Amino acid sequence: MELKLEELATRLAGSVQGDGRVVLHGVAGIKEAAAGQIAFYADSRFEEWLARTEASALILPPDIDFDRLPSIRVADPRSAFRQAMEIFHVDGRPLPPGIHPSAHVSADAQLGAEVAIGPHVTVGARCRLGDRVTILPGSVIGNDVIIGDDVLIYPNVVVWKETQIGNRVILHSGAVIGDDGFGFLTRDGRHAKVPQLGHVVIEDDVDIGANTCVDRATTGVTRIQRGTRIDNLVQVAHNVTIGEDSILCAQVGIAGSTVVGKRVTLAGQVGIVGHIEVGDGAIVGAQGGVTKSVPAESRVSGYPATPHGLARRMYAALRNLPDLVREVRRLAERVRNLEDKQERSE
Repeated sequence: MELKLEELATRLAGSVQGDGRVVLHGVAGIKEAAAGQIAFYADSRFEEWLARTEASALILPPDIDFDRLPSIRVADPRSAFRQAMEIFHVDGRPLPPGIHPSAHVSADAQLGAEVAIGPHVTVGARCRLGDRVTILPGSVIGNDVIIGDDVLIYPNVVVWKETQIGNRVILHSGAVIGDDGFGFLTRDGRHAKVPQLGHVVIEDDVDIGANTCVDRATTGVTRIQRGTRIDNLVQVAHNVTIGEDSILCAQVGIAGSTVVGKRVTLAGQVGIVGHIEVGDGAIVGAQGGVTKSVPAESRVSGYPATPHGLARRMYAALRNLPDLVREVRRLAERVRNLEDKQERSE
């Protein structure tokens, strides 16, 4: 695909500075960009690359003084660059519509228009697939699953029985949706399995990363609400609810029946105990261990998770702990000497 700079500027709702007739065929970062590509600048850490980049054009904020290359001026260069990436690199569907001969699709499954089912896919009984659903090789769709329109399921995904998936959802390779929750009743040292009779609901515009697991509810629903983005290697236990537009980074683990609010950010390797609430807009820092409910719009970190400012002071003090121990020992020895001197004088 090729576009003139002025054509791209129109699609990005920006203004051109310099030669708008420059022809572009792709995008790249400001460091690695080559002739024919457009990059963006929005961070002073990369200022030196304004003079060094080999890009043919840049996406810039309106107030920067720069005329070495033609540019598109927009208020938010990052967002505009994301749009440019979509414009130049629309991959289209990875499979054409149709059912591969090696796939097994139950005779009573209902398929929408332009469904694409790849090699060695299984679609179980009574499933309902919406329009333009794409299921790549090796994936398994269990019985009674409902999938909305424009859903993309990458290779080797398992969507287990009775799961409901909304529109425009993406499930990356190795994700397991709707497997049993980790429920056991221990009596006399023996662990009896508790039947997991609920299901999972994934709402519209959710993205779930590779090798992430979302467990079915014991009873009721495990729910991932609209617009949430979940990274790779995340564990969402039974009966968890995750609110709209939240972000869960890699290796997050959430125990059963916890409620995560809207617009929550859980950084990498955060662990959350069960049966608590994380309020709307809260942020939990990387490797935070959440042992009790977190108020809305708060920022916590550390273990156990503590208000971020206090946690930083605690960790700063911890670095000085060896010196503090030596000082306490020195003072204790001094006190003992003074006490001994006092006793002898008496």
